[in-house]
Amino acid sequence: MTKIEIKKYHLNNLDFTVRTAGLENNGDLVVLLHGFPESSLMWEPLMKMLAEKGYRVVAPNQRGYSSDARPKGFENYMMKLLASDVVTLAEKIGFKNKFHLVGHDIGAVVGWTTATLYPNLLKSWTALSVPDWPAYLWALDNDPTQKEKGSYVHLFQHKFIPEFILRFRHYHTLRKLWQGFPQDTINAYLNLFSEKGALTGAVNWYRALLQLPQIDYTPVKVPTTFIWGNQDLAIARAGVMKNKDYIAAPYKFIELNAGHWFMEFNQAEICDLILQSFKMK
Repeated sequence: MTKIEIKKYHLNNLDFTVRTAGLENNGDLVVLLHGFPESSLMWEPLMKMLAEKGYRVVAPNQRGYSSDARPKGFENYMMKLLASDVVTLAEKIGFKNKFHLVGHDIGAVVGWTTATLYPNLLKSWTALSVPDWPAYLWALDNDPTQKEKGSYVHLFQHKFIPEFILRFRHYHTLRKLWQGFPQDTINAYLNLFSEKGALTGAVNWYRALLQLPQIDYTPVKVPTTFIWGNQDLAIARAGVMKNKDYIAAPYKFIELNAGHWFMEFNQAEICDLILQSFKMK
């Protein structure tokens, strides 16, 4: 049986909690990026499957989610810093070859940023649910449906209020988002977001997100697969369709009759699609 280990890695002057699986220094490296409001725990089924197929897999609890990687101030959660954490982790692990990158939700925005800034380090890039940042920002500004679905992004710009809302009635809003998740997973997430500074760290991603300009999001030059569920609670079709304008490499778009939480409700299908995405040239 494949074993998942939890290790600590010192990256960019912060200590990150990282789930790992597979033989060290053997096989292609895969880095998995969680979104909000989850953690690297979401990836465990995929990690086991990939490790059994010979991959080395790592999934960090990213900034704000690792207890020893919660710097104060939203300026410490800019996308370029989150992307730097990704490539520094790959370097720290010691893999000399390019690696595969997978990201979900706002973790996908980190992945798009990594693919833009460090294309020479990636073998493939697989985005789940969320298009490239300029496509999403365009939709947020221009598409009424995306404006409605993304209204929380603007709400999260305020001080204190988002944390109050998320903590209210024993994390009622988060519990609603996790409806249908395994109870053990819900308990683990409640424990994480109950830690000092965790909610603020997670919300700071969004506070930093609209501090424009960010990086220069030139077209992505990495073989890219983008998987989107047409019942997604947060991402409307307009930005998804716009996404192809920001790719300058082999690109595959997959639309599923599904919602936002792929790993929880579409696990077998999404794991197979991610594995296939690694074969893009």
